[in-house]
Amino acid sequence: MSRLGSSALVVGMSLLATACGRKGPLSYPDMLVLAAPTAVTAQQSGSYIKLQFALPDKNRGGQSIKGVAGVKISRRVMEADQEVVCRSCMTDYSLFLTLYLDSLPTNSQRYGDSLIVVDSHVSVGKVYSYSVVPFTADGVEGASSMHKEVRVSPPHVAPVLKIESLPTEVKLQIAAPLSLSGRLLGYNLYRSSAPWVASYRSLNNAPLKDTVYVDSALERGVKYRYSVKALIVQESGSVAESEASQAVEGMLKDDE
Repeated sequence: MSRLGSSALVVGMSLLATACGRKGPLSYPDMLVLAAPTAVTAQQSGSYIKLQFALPDKNRGGQSIKGVAGVKISRRVMEADQEVVCRSCMTDYSLFLTLYLDSLPTNSQRYGDSLIVVDSHVSVGKVYSYSVVPFTADGVEGASSMHKEVRVSPPHVAPVLKIESLPTEVKLQIAAPLSLSGRLLGYNLYRSSAPWVASYRSLNNAPLKDTVYVDSALERGVKYRYSVKALIVQESGSVAESEASQAVEGMLKDDE
């Protein structure tokens, strides 16, 4: 190709890039899809598994995006002694749940950009693995999350919770489970102000070590419902939540 022809080709490509409104190197189409969900955790909680993850706010190229319409959760079920050839492969996974953010079912709750999903269809002695894929309103799927695996053990016994209502706070007293198999790491405390709707997210960010908890971030005239779960370090080294305590209710007491 002549020098003149080469120059014309370069100018033509520059004009094309300018016309389409892009600057810099072009992105491949697969870099424009939704990034994978992050902060994925899966943990046994009583007799079910609690799966938690953060929705993506960027595409695979690192650009900020909006438009996540929902997620597809795939699950693999294996026997405890079954050999896994490839933990990161999708072999033997099947679609478990499709969630649309504008109409979440009762087994899932949203907290900002995080979702918590409860899987109650589990059996003791089996191993459950999960992966999460986001999708857009027009059905374009994004990248898959890291796989998370949980081996289901017999549920741990619940602790006991007592409550005392005071004029400016509510005081909660936790008693350890009557029988304990494993090492007690601490407690997770749950609070809800909606009747018959238990929160899937605990009040505490780190395990509670103290058995007395004072809750003063309350509205007067509102009745609150509390429950607590013990966090147990099992023989395998994994941490599981016990069954939930019997719920207790309280509200700020009127000044006498």
